[in-house]
Amino acid sequence: MTFDSRTVLVTGAGSGIGLATARLLAAKGARLVLVDRDGDKLERSDVGGTAKCIVGDVCDPHFWTALDLGGIEHAVVNAGVPGVSPIVDSSFEEWRRVLAVNLDGAFLTLQAALRTMTDGGSVVCVSSAAGLKAEKGIAAYAASKAGLIQLARLAAKESAARRIRVNVIAPGGVETPIWESTEFKSRIDEIGREAAFAEIAAHGTPLKRFARPEEIAEQIAFLLSDAAATITGSVLVSDGGYLL
Repeated sequence: MTFDSRTVLVTGAGSGIGLATARLLAAKGARLVLVDRDGDKLERSDVGGTAKCIVGDVCDPHFWTALDLGGIEHAVVNAGVPGVSPIVDSSFEEWRRVLAVNLDGAFLTLQAALRTMTDGGSVVCVSSAAGLKAEKGIAAYAASKAGLIQLARLAAKESAARRIRVNVIAPGGVETPIWESTEFKSRIDEIGREAAFAEIAAHGTPLKRFARPEEIAEQIAFLLSDAAATITGSVLVSDGGYLL
């Protein structure tokens, strides 16, 4: 499964799943167009291979209008932010902040990618198991990820005539820096990262472990690749049994 000379757009490429995916695809020979709003993270990413790094906000339509992607074969729609707040306590500003990145940004990314993608290409949108299972306190995040699933399915149907495949991966818990922007960080500080992740995984994940970003990256690469040539409009749930 190689991506020799194929150009892949990856958003949210500065850390977590996006960074792991970029590194894996670079190792498989892909030419990368990496987008992140944090330029420092992109500079430190050390992806290797041939990568064009672009600092930009995925939920800004002017960013995509001004960006010349050239021709791309694949895209990973990954940029996202967390949101932790019950409905009754959440401000509209917080709701819009999360939806703007996770859903508006995904729409703009997908639109720009499909407009320039060569026929026969493929897209993977990174959603979440939270978009499939109701949990208290994450209304904006869950709604954005559920919306992304349906958006991707519509894109798959609209793009089928061009033999462009669009699929979704819906991870459960993944050991990414996004956790450190929530109240979970205090637990990491108390008992250490590895122990904290093991503790939280034991409560709701039958396999009692979270995924590593590198594992999700391998699954994304499969969905992008010719090995998944007959798969489109599908949601690959990679959650350690969380939805059971």
